[in-house]
Amino acid sequence: MSKRVLIVDDDPAQRRILEETIKRLGFETKTCGSGEQALQILEGDERATISLVLLDLVMPGVDGMTVLDHVANKPGMPPIIVQTAHGSIETAINAMRAGAIDFVVKPASPERLDVSMKSALKIEALTGEINRIKKKAEGTLSFGDLVLHGDAMQRVITLGKRAAASHIPVLIEGESGVGKELIARAIQGESDRQGRPFITVNCGAIPENLVESILFGHEKGSFTGASDKRIGKFQEADGGTLFLDEVGELPLDAQVKLLRALQEGEIDPVGSKKPVKVNFRLISATNRDMIQQVKDGKFREDLYYRLNVFPIFIPPLRERIEDVPQLALHFAQRFAAEEGKRVSGFSDQAMRMLQSYTWPGNVRQLENAVFRAVVLADSHELTVAEFPQIAAHVDGFDAEIPAAPTVLQKAPAYTGPALLGAENTVPHTIDVRAHSTGSSLGIPAMAEDGEIRSLEAMEADMIRLALGRYRGHMTEVAKRLNIGRSTLYRKMQEYGLEPRPN
Repeated sequence: MSKRVLIVDDDPAQRRILEETIKRLGFETKTCGSGEQALQILEGDERATISLVLLDLVMPGVDGMTVLDHVANKPGMPPIIVQTAHGSIETAINAMRAGAIDFVVKPASPERLDVSMKSALKIEALTGEINRIKKKAEGTLSFGDLVLHGDAMQRVITLGKRAAASHIPVLIEGESGVGKELIARAIQGESDRQGRPFITVNCGAIPENLVESILFGHEKGSFTGASDKRIGKFQEADGGTLFLDEVGELPLDAQVKLLRALQEGEIDPVGSKKPVKVNFRLISATNRDMIQQVKDGKFREDLYYRLNVFPIFIPPLRERIEDVPQLALHFAQRFAAEEGKRVSGFSDQAMRMLQSYTWPGNVRQLENAVFRAVVLADSHELTVAEFPQIAAHVDGFDAEIPAAPTVLQKAPAYTGPALLGAENTVPHTIDVRAHSTGSSLGIPAMAEDGEIRSLEAMEADMIRLALGRYRGHMTEVAKRLNIGRSTLYRKMQEYGLEPRPN
């Protein structure tokens, strides 16, 4: 379904021009001739059908600025682009302050309108994602900002909110790709440590010989290469939250120090003569069976019970399929905005297929699958055809991998027999014929051993041919070969050719 644009302008001729222009850009339109009518639409039930407003500022009665003052900052309002024939800096600033998302001067070209409208819709689609990113950076992300509405996730949300009300160590368990870090960030965002540092450490990605230095820091000169003092992740998280992802990957030596940090609230930087007090909230995560890790001697039993005070298990996506539609739509809107595609949703068949798949890669796999589908999409709706890899693993669905787009070949200026490849058979000579007699001059394209001759050898033959044809007149030879005289002399020297006397 195409996006619908509301055109507000008191000039009937201008409305018709804008309507035709916007329709050609691929949008649906609705028009009105006054600010009063615009307010009725935007403050009524019809507002839900409007994706964008193109608003004239100068109108009799209720003008564009009045409309902006009434509706621009209300929740759920579509983005508004203002236009006027009086394009001053002051007018633009006032309109943007009042809530307009962009400003164009009449008469706006179709190209300018297209760019402005696409940008406005992209910003609108990404508003939710921008807010999430902002909250994530500020450490204020909450469970309400996450796309977690299925029944299977309600227990996760309940436990997460209870954990947020305390400083108790939390261990988040779940398969790779289920969103363990997002849950950890939401716990901090709803705790009294919101807005404080949230330090993430991927324990499986740290070289074993650098684990202690990265986690606990080191003093200058404490080991070879320690040219400066380094603050460790525990000190970076002082006052905030330390998130240890894949904590089961920690080597045993580092586990001893981690246990001391949890028990005593202090760490020993490498090379330090005294411990350092730290105040942090610890949240750990793992995709491993920690009990089995303890049995195998790969993880300290006392540390495991210290970390596993408040466990939260995140179910895999296959056990909460009811979340798939909302997650898929969220990803589709985000990637469509990023890629400049007008994707409005999924076909019923495509959504049934997505809900029938087991998603071994969980939410991360769904996100990447939707990203690929948006890139492949040629229509406003994602169908089974955009998910060929998924369809291949779900019974009852079949999708062919789309063919690569046809590359338009530029037609050559000359298609006669002298063009290599112009005929079905590979020629053995470039058949250059004299215009007067029609006889062949026969420059060989292939050597005696059947291999294609080099370009240098064929170029030498062409120069030799031109020298004979124009009786050694160098100016004429250079002109006919379309090269400079100095270039001609240089090439003749390279190929060992001598010009005929003039």
